[in-house]
Amino acid sequence: MKTQLGNLSSEVITDKSVFEVIRDTVSQGLSEEPFYVLDLADVVYKMKLWQTALPRVRPFYAVKCNNHPVLLEFLASLGMGFDCASKVEIETILNMGVDKSRIIYANPCKTRSFIKHAADNGIALMTFDNEMELYKVKNLHQTARMVLRIRVDDSGAVCQLGMKFGCDVTVAPSLLKLAKELGVNVIGVSFHVGSGSQDVMAFSKAIKLARDVFDMGLELGFEMTLLDIGGGFPGTLVSSMTFEEVYSTINEALDEHFPHDCGVDIIAEPGRYMVASAFTLCVNIIAKRTTTMPAENGESVNMYYLNDGVYGSFNCIIFDHAEVTPDPLLPEDSKRDVCCSSLWGPTCDSMDRILQSCYLPDMNVGEWIVFQNMGAYTLAAASTFNGFEKPSVKVVLPLATWVYLQQLPTWPNLIKNLGLCQAQLDLFVDDQTTSQDVYFLHVAETVSV
Repeated sequence: MKTQLGNLSSEVITDKSVFEVIRDTVSQGLSEEPFYVLDLADVVYKMKLWQTALPRVRPFYAVKCNNHPVLLEFLASLGMGFDCASKVEIETILNMGVDKSRIIYANPCKTRSFIKHAADNGIALMTFDNEMELYKVKNLHQTARMVLRIRVDDSGAVCQLGMKFGCDVTVAPSLLKLAKELGVNVIGVSFHVGSGSQDVMAFSKAIKLARDVFDMGLELGFEMTLLDIGGGFPGTLVSSMTFEEVYSTINEALDEHFPHDCGVDIIAEPGRYMVASAFTLCVNIIAKRTTTMPAENGESVNMYYLNDGVYGSFNCIIFDHAEVTPDPLLPEDSKRDVCCSSLWGPTCDSMDRILQSCYLPDMNVGEWIVFQNMGAYTLAAASTFNGFEKPSVKVVLPLATWVYLQQLPTWPNLIKNLGLCQAQLDLFVDDQTTSQDVYFLHVAETVSV
């Protein structure tokens, strides 16, 4: 049996591994369009690991990283908080039934109408890093609970955010004093060590700085109760630093500067950590030509043209400084010569180049290439330039993970948010020995094949 989630016709959820879904989809030959496979088991694993490794830190997922509807619904059902940066992101999360207390409006520089929208919807937790923001909040959001974002050393990050956001610690006293004079309620401090941070000690240094600013706020009479340690957590195993190194460093710094009995609520804004490894992209070779490139010392080069490129999912190469690795999807017994190759997107722009040089087996038009770890800052920033649509998304949730989810107190939310029918699910589990294809059934639309 197969099922679709509401109006998300591209979502087909099966009890198969990621590569089984990929091979099944490709072997059917029904479409040559690019597609993702979202492994929800990977998301569950990341959640469990976070809760075990950082038990004192509540995660607020950074919606901007990947806003796919099924992903957001799933995270909401697991009790995740959300870091929103705009009116639309806030509305998206609220429309899923997420309580306003699980949202932080973590954009230090906000549009006036967006602040008013936050006030009207009871979104009180917001960040700031400048004087003008305090004046806007004073006039537009009387019940705001403000968090001062400070600039920390992010020189070891792939994407440095300090050049745009965060006040210098030396400026913090004047901002806190102004907030006091205006009657704006400041309740905490936030920072971000940079997206894709590669310096594990950046967290330790930033937590120490945050403690200093906390003390400034306390001296002025603010009730400082929140620390937001931002993002920058690795999302794949190929990162330059491991998550184990990160959480060990964070826990040690928190124990020193914000001990368990300090009464401070600690949150974070993980994005790529939660989703990078959960998405696998599959693209089709739509054209090929062989040429001689001077830059390759006269070596013959296979130029492969794919149906997704830098204007689509591979925008991460430009905006997120990502390094992508092609994995040819070939028959297991295939033996082919390895050739110097280059990969190009489908648009008519010569900038649409994915990889200038790599070595791949000699492939043919119509064959597929797989890219793993494509969940962070890919779909969310993709465009439809030149009329090329964004890839569809297929979803995988192994039965073992589904059984685990039923033991959680958030199980009723999962059923409600994703539109499931418990009776149908129970029926499927009872009959799983003869029906292995799909067990994730949607009330509104079940199609038999």
